[in-house]
Amino acid sequence: MMKVWLAPSARLVRRLSLGAAVSVGFVFFGLTPAEAAKTTLTLGMTVEPTGLDPTIAAPVAIGQVTWQNIFEGLVAIDEAGKVQPQLAKSWEVSPDGLVYTFKLQSGVKFHDGEAFDSAAAKFALDRARGADSVNPQKRFFTSIASIETPDPETLVLRLSAPTGSLLYWLGWPASVMVAPNSAADDKTNPIGTGPFKFVNWAKGDKVELEKNVDYWNKDVSVKLEKVTFRFIADPQAQAAALKSGDVDAIPEFAAPELMSSFDGDAKLATRIGNTELKVVAGMNNDRKPFDDKRVRQALMMAIDRKTVIDGAWSGLGTPIGSHYTPNDPGYVDLTGVLPYDPEKAKALLAEAGYPSGFTFTIKSPQMAYAPRSAQVMQAMLAEIGVTMNIEPTEFPAKWVQDVMKDRAYDMTIVAHAEPLDIDIYARDPYYFNYKNPAFDDLMKRVQETSDPATQAQIYGEAQKVLAEDVPALYLFVMPKLGVWDKKLKGLWDNEPIPSNVLTNVSWED
Repeated sequence: MMKVWLAPSARLVRRLSLGAAVSVGFVFFGLTPAEAAKTTLTLGMTVEPTGLDPTIAAPVAIGQVTWQNIFEGLVAIDEAGKVQPQLAKSWEVSPDGLVYTFKLQSGVKFHDGEAFDSAAAKFALDRARGADSVNPQKRFFTSIASIETPDPETLVLRLSAPTGSLLYWLGWPASVMVAPNSAADDKTNPIGTGPFKFVNWAKGDKVELEKNVDYWNKDVSVKLEKVTFRFIADPQAQAAALKSGDVDAIPEFAAPELMSSFDGDAKLATRIGNTELKVVAGMNNDRKPFDDKRVRQALMMAIDRKTVIDGAWSGLGTPIGSHYTPNDPGYVDLTGVLPYDPEKAKALLAEAGYPSGFTFTIKSPQMAYAPRSAQVMQAMLAEIGVTMNIEPTEFPAKWVQDVMKDRAYDMTIVAHAEPLDIDIYARDPYYFNYKNPAFDDLMKRVQETSDPATQAQIYGEAQKVLAEDVPALYLFVMPKLGVWDKKLKGLWDNEPIPSNVLTNVSWED
């Protein structure tokens, strides 16, 4: 997730002025700002989305505006990370795991009046899995061999192989339902089935939504009439906008070092929750000396994770010992497998043939957590005789080319945002160049069952393999730093999937 550091813009100053003018306008119409705020919300985000269709592009900011607000899926992921019914009200899975039969909600319409039924669902899934698909998670749909629509409210997926994560994947932003007549324009004019309709996108400034008064789910009482997403890159400007009331909430505040500035604020509340953002220093396992597990283990034991968190993210973060977060099923705390032990690290290096250490380069994306973490690591590695040079690397373009595509790197550091993405170590190719048939088999086995307890046990085994093998240095999970008006209720404290779900958000009277 990119953190952009820019000077506060003139736009923000204009926005503050406009905010004051609008507030005055409310009084003129016999309505106080406090009363108006009960059904409106202005929410700040650091990164502006590149488009508004999460089924054709990967940046998480797209889903943070549209997922569960404009677009919905057959199923949804709740704040606890669990799969819940949505446009599919129920489903059955055949005993062999190869046939999924969904019963769909009746009477659902897209925002433009087009019906949502099994034919529309088939269109959306065929678009996601087709030969011309640009879906960022196209791999989710590869096991779908055919799709049948026996009647408007029944959808049948026939799989080529058991896929235990399919239901979970169908809850992702990349799997939302789009309509045959409007999908081509969803990038700039998104039309879904959700509780909010798209109104306007003023690029560089804001996206505006309004309540969908014809929302199909009558069990949900949507309180907000209008929502504005404001894009403010600079953390100092974010803090100023919160304190002035220009924005009501920033669910992902960009600067941990500024969180204490809200202490004692009578109006604003702070929240520290969990995310899926795993900060790891990936190594090129094909290159010497990183092809030697002892070297990788030595580097891990040279790193005091708590010191990294203190230096990189003001002490706000959770140490991890594998590519997994406490949010996830079957999580095991493995930080004790290779604990901080510089003397043992030196001994391992000597055993591997590097008694005097070695020199290498880390490619560090220019996002705040990365260079800060790298600088702390650099000092700690020096204590075991290892010299780490830091090479600032533009993200995403240069980093993606050098690391993801060309594998032209020794080590890098990045926050992996995808939930349950431990399977990246079994993907070939992937930038770690890590090959472990035993790990690959675990990732195959986890898809062969849809039993949550069995999957959790397999995920536990997989975590232990990575903790011992250390294809990457596992550092910490970044927290979800939220700051919002104390009267605002219903925003998620935790983030099992990158999102700003507004369905149940409301203001206290």
